[in-house]
Amino acid sequence: MPTTSPPKKRPSRRPPPSWGFFSRHALVLVRIAREPESRLRDLAEHVGVTERAVQSLVADLVKHEYLAIVKNGRRNRYRVNLRRILHDPLAGRMTVRRFLETLVGELP
Repeated sequence: MPTTSPPKKRPSRRPPPSWGFFSRHALVLVRIAREPESRLRDLAEHVGVTERAVQSLVADLVKHEYLAIVKNGRRNRYRVNLRRILHDPLAGRMTVRRFLETLVGELP
């Protein structure tokens, strides 16, 4: 009895979805962890939002103690609170450090 192989799947030619799995807050936090001296303009470009929106996202992260802002002359440098527990029911008791190391690898 001849065996037949399953049909080969063709690669999808659909465009990627217009949404992502991570919130804008998470995207900002990951970018800052990689580049703590990022400017708001650079963060906005990376996340795909306005500078004003990034200001609000950073303010939220500071308010909830995920970030601290350290003045460096006229520039800001951000310090990520790696011990903070993520505020997400799926994350359980995962720390920011563990989340970032999973996504970014070794932190600077």
